[in-house]
Amino acid sequence: MAIQLKTREQIAKLREANLIVADVLDALEDAAAPGMSTWELDAIAAKRLKQLKGESAFLGYRGYPAVLCTSVNNVVVHGIPRKDVVLKDGDLLAIDFGAFKDGWCGDSARTIPIGKISSKARALMEATRDSLDAAIARCVQGARLGDIGSAVQSHVEARGFSVVRQFVGHGIGRQMHEPPHVPNYGEAGKGNRLSVGLVLAIEPMVNAGTPDVIIEDDGWTAITKDGSLSAHFEHSVAITEEGPLVLSRS
Repeated sequence: MAIQLKTREQIAKLREANLIVADVLDALEDAAAPGMSTWELDAIAAKRLKQLKGESAFLGYRGYPAVLCTSVNNVVVHGIPRKDVVLKDGDLLAIDFGAFKDGWCGDSARTIPIGKISSKARALMEATRDSLDAAIARCVQGARLGDIGSAVQSHVEARGFSVVRQFVGHGIGRQMHEPPHVPNYGEAGKGNRLSVGLVLAIEPMVNAGTPDVIIEDDGWTAITKDGSLSAHFEHSVAITEEGPLVLSRS
C-alpha cells in the first residue's frame, strides 16, 4: 500500500475520530485509581465509545480481545485488560485506544500515574511525553521521517532512558495502520520527506532500562526484558501548510 495523503476534508474526518479517542482517554484517566482493575477500565471505554457512536479499532483486530490496551509498569504495549490486574498506588498505567468514526480512524495513548509514583517513574513518564512533543514539532512540510525519530531518541537518551525499537508508529487514515512506519529512533535528515496531507500516529515507547522486549505467551503482551518500567504516549498528527495539527488532543 502506498502512502495516502489526505485532503483537508479527510483530515477533518480524522479529527472527529480522534476527538472520540481523546474523550474516552479523558474518562479513563479520571477513573483510573488504586483498586480498579484494567478489566473495569475496558468496560468504561466500551460504554463511552458506544455513547459517542464510534467503533473500536482494537476489538477483533488480529483477534485482539478488548477495546483497550492497558500496560502496567514493565508492560511496554498491548497489555490485555484483565480482572486480576488491579491497579495499586505507585503504578504506571499506559492506555492505548483507537476508534473509527464514519470509516476514519483515531489512535492515541497516554501514560497515567496511579496514586503517588516514584521520582524515577515520573521522570520516565515526563521524558516520554516530552519526546512526543519534540517529535510533533518536527512534523512540518519538507522535513524528513528521520527528524521525528531523532527528536524522540535524542530527548530520551539524554535523560538516561532507552527507546524501544521492536515497535514503531505508523501512518493512519481509513485503516489504523498505514504506511509509512514511523520509528522512534533514527538520523535527522534521513528518510522520506513529509508532505502536506500526511497523517502519522507517532508513539514513543520508552524503557527505564534496556530497550529489549519480550512477547508473552498470549501473543500480545510485550514486557521489558529486564523488568524495568516502561511508558508510552501517542498522538495522531496531520502535516498541514500551517504546521503540525495534533488531531487527538482535545
